[in-house]
Amino acid sequence: MQKLDDKQAFAARLRQALKRSPKKIETAADLAVQFSLRHSATAITTQSAHKWLTGKSRPTADKLKTLATWLNVSPTWLLYGTADRPRAPAPLREPQPTIPTAEELRMIEKIRSLPESRRQLVQEIIEICQLDTEVWRDK
Repeated sequence: MQKLDDKQAFAARLRQALKRSPKKIETAADLAVQFSLRHSATAITTQSAHKWLTGKSRPTADKLKTLATWLNVSPTWLLYGTADRPRAPAPLREPQPTIPTAEELRMIEKIRSLPESRRQLVQEIIEICQLDTEVWRDK
């Protein structure tokens, strides 16, 4: 049996991918209809879509593949939150430091002036953007 946290994590990633899709999916009924238009086997019910969105269940492998293809993400990312591709190996030598531009220095000063809680938010946003480059495939 799948752990509840795994299902909820899947649901969060599914909702994130749906937000990025060109066709806005706002309800379980929308998801069921749009998914069923793309899946070659049997259609899914609104209840199944609702369970996916709320973390009560995860789709079977064939449905997961359809979701991933439709939403332009990898099945591995949808299930586990990791990219399919292995990360590039760390460079053997440390990269040479680059001199920050005036714009970068202004950005650093703005970040430093923020309270700690806001700096943490900035850090999280940067990490999400870095994840985007690993997970979302370019068309």
